[in-house]
Parts: sequence; C-alpha cells; structure tokens
Amino acid sequence: MNTFRLTTKLFAIAIFTFAFASLAQAQATRTWVSGVGDDANPCSRTAPCKTFPGAISKTATLGEINVLDSGGFGALTINKSITIEGGGNIAGVLTNVNSGITVNAPTDAIVIIRNLDMDGLGLAANGIRILAARSVSVDNCHIYGFRGSPGRGISDERNTITPIPMLNVTNCNIRDNNGGVAAFSAGSNGPIRINIENCRITGHTATGVFVQNSAVVVVSRSIIASNLGDGVQVNSSAQATIISSTLTENQGIAANNVGGTLSLADTTIVNNITGVGGTITSFGNNNVRNNQGGNALPGPVGQQ
Repeated sequence: MNTFRLTTKLFAIAIFTFAFASLAQAQATRTWVSGVGDDANPCSRTAPCKTFPGAISKTATLGEINVLDSGGFGALTINKSITIEGGGNIAGVLTNVNSGITVNAPTDAIVIIRNLDMDGLGLAANGIRILAARSVSVDNCHIYGFRGSPGRGISDERNTITPIPMLNVTNCNIRDNNGGVAAFSAGSNGPIRINIENCRITGHTATGVFVQNSAVVVVSRSIIASNLGDGVQVNSSAQATIISSTLTENQGIAANNVGGTLSLADTTIVNNITGVGGTITSFGNNNVRNNQGGNALPGPVGQQ
C-alpha cells in the first residue's frame, strides 16, 4: 500500500513538473526566429522558430522576439505587450493581403516594433494597423508597397480615451504606399498622441501624414516629400505641430477650418502645389517659398 501511494505521489509530481516545464517553454521571455527555423521548435536560440506568428504564442507578455538571420517571417497579429526586434538583419514582413502587422492588444499594452522591412507588394492593406494598445513604438522600420485598400504605411485606429493612446514613429522610411501615417479614431473623442521624429515620408498616392478626431501629432526633423496629396493634413479638431522639417513636392500642407490647427516652427515648405492653407500658427522662423500658391503665413506668434 505504501509503495502504491509513493508511486502515485511520484507520478503526480512528474506530471506537474512536465506541465510546468512545458508552460515555461511555451512562454519564454525571449524567443528567436530564423530563416531556417521551424515553428515546431521551442523558439530558443539554438532551436528557433520560422515565423513571427509561430514565435509569439511561445513568448511571454512583455517578452521579446529576436531575429537571428535575414529572412521573411510572415504577417503578424500582436495581442500582448511585446517587442519585435529585427536586429541588424533584413527582417522581412512580406504580405499581399490584409496588414503586415496588426496590433490588437489590451488597452494597457506596450508594443515595440523595431528594425523591420515591411513590403506590401503593391496589394496589401496596411503596413501596421493599430486597433488597441496603450503605447506603440515603431523604430527604424522600412514600410513600403501597401497600396491595397486603404493602403497606409501606419494606420492608427484606436478609439480608447483612457489611458491616452500613444504612437511613436522614429527613424523610419515610409514610402510608396497610398498614405503614410494616418490617425483617426472611430469616434470624436479619441485623443491619439503621435510623435514622428527623424523620418522620411515620401512617394504616396495620397497624404503623407493625416490626422483627425482630436488626434495630436508632432513631426520633427523629418522630410515629407513627393506625395500626390497633402504632405500634412489636419482635420476635425486635430492638431499638428511641425518642427525643423522639410515639406516639398507635395500637393500642399493644410489645416481644415473645422477645428483643425497647424503650428509651424523652423520648417521649410518649398516647391509644393500649395504651400499652406487653413488655420495656421507660425512662430516666425519658417521658410515658405516657391510654391505655386499659399506662400503667405499669418503674423508670427511670439516665442519665449
């Protein structure tokens, strides 16, 4: 009897230990993908997965997926706080349907997308589509070829009011999509806060940066050029501030008169079809010239 009880107890411990080990393996803090990996692997450094979708289910919340070597790693839906890190490799997200990366995470989630090359093949819907998360950071990414419907490089569609949703886009090349960066919540009370810094937003068939519905965007040290629509368009109570940037060869730069406001500081606006239009605040140190129209700014606001 004692032997039976001991055997039963040891068997139960073994089952618990195996289950715990399996869970720990499935939810590692750091995982890896490789062009020669396999999604049946545990996504460890020595046994990497093949795709981002294969790795995310095995990565713990607040964990990180790392790229070991260059390759294409598939479109991905992010449903938790996580970092996707391409490292120094050509970490590709190649898709001709839907979106390259969809962020649909809890409203307190923090998502970091870094060092990725995203190609929509001229057909896919969006490079990065954001539906829910508290903070999304996109750093050092190349996003191009998204010309399906709607065809945006980054499309921020969050409508959560609390906590205030944040989007940081830094050191990115966003080019040759239908639109560059767009923020428009489904309702009128979605105060998305966006920071675009040191980016090139070029060659779109429509607008480079589009914000509406109370969104607030700051563009700094960036080039917005050769877009067939406006370089920056501000609608429906949104606000945009452009600092130390260049806008050239666009349709123009505009703030809708229905509540949208645009502020300019140390910014060059040249060789556009229309330089500026709408409700503009100028800090008096801008260079607006050689546009086909809209070369006049309002009187400067004093600086402190």
